[in-house]
Amino acid sequence: MKNLIIIEAPSNLGLKQLRNVEPGVRKLPAWLKARGLHDVLQPQKVIHVEPPPYSMHLDKESGVRNADAIVSYSKTLSEEIKTVLNAGQFPLVIGGDCSILIGCALGLRSVGNFGLFFIDGHTDFVLPHFSETKAAAGMDLALISGNGPDKLANINSLKPYIAEKNIFAIGNRYLQNDYVKLITDSAISYYDLHNLRAAGMKHIVKKFLKKVESHNLDGFWIHLDVDVLNNEVMPCVDSPQPGGLSYEELRSIIRALLSSSKIKGINITILDPDLDPDGNYSKAFIENFSQMFPA
Repeated sequence: MKNLIIIEAPSNLGLKQLRNVEPGVRKLPAWLKARGLHDVLQPQKVIHVEPPPYSMHLDKESGVRNADAIVSYSKTLSEEIKTVLNAGQFPLVIGGDCSILIGCALGLRSVGNFGLFFIDGHTDFVLPHFSETKAAAGMDLALISGNGPDKLANINSLKPYIAEKNIFAIGNRYLQNDYVKLITDSAISYYDLHNLRAAGMKHIVKKFLKKVESHNLDGFWIHLDVDVLNNEVMPCVDSPQPGGLSYEELRSIIRALLSSSKIKGINITILDPDLDPDGNYSKAFIENFSQMFPA
């Protein structure tokens, strides 16, 4: 893709530590580069945005772990995205965990009014009182759409960064009733994995693109959490679940989105190199992901 800029956002601030080990997603940008992603995509430039040190601090004001550090990092990341977008370039932001979406959405909001196509094996639409982990990576969709504590949801008084009505969220397969009700009660267009397949993936993409046009949006962003993929082809995630999209299904979605003139950028999250010591799953991801981009 012409004008491609890779922004490395190796933050793990949005995850709770499991098994007394710091989450390994911070290693993802360097890991993918070492395995050939940059060689295949040939970005014009690579920008590295270093996050604050990881901790497990629970912020009393917001009820979210590492809230102050995430706000600071989101502001820095948003400025890089703003610069890239204003230059007419295409940012590919490589996380890190899903809390990097806050910085991506904040950057978008600072230059216009955008939509979001959210591809994830979870809804990430919960508030601190509902969350067991109190970790922002499980709340990112709620926060960027103006829900939750203002410390995170209203940075620079720009709430919401992306309006609920301009968001499609697809691929969830954690179907606990109380969890799902939170997003179905919102204005987000929501399709769990079953309903996505039943409706037809290309049909859902067309509905989203029509909304982008009818709402006169300045463009849209793609959020890709790799845990939307089938656990057999992508088990290297912090919250694995049975089932998921095949690579063929994911390619059909992202190719259709990238063919639109309204696409402005994409972020990738959650692939944990520590859970893929041989690199085989990561190599398969690079091969498949690179095929989704136009030449």
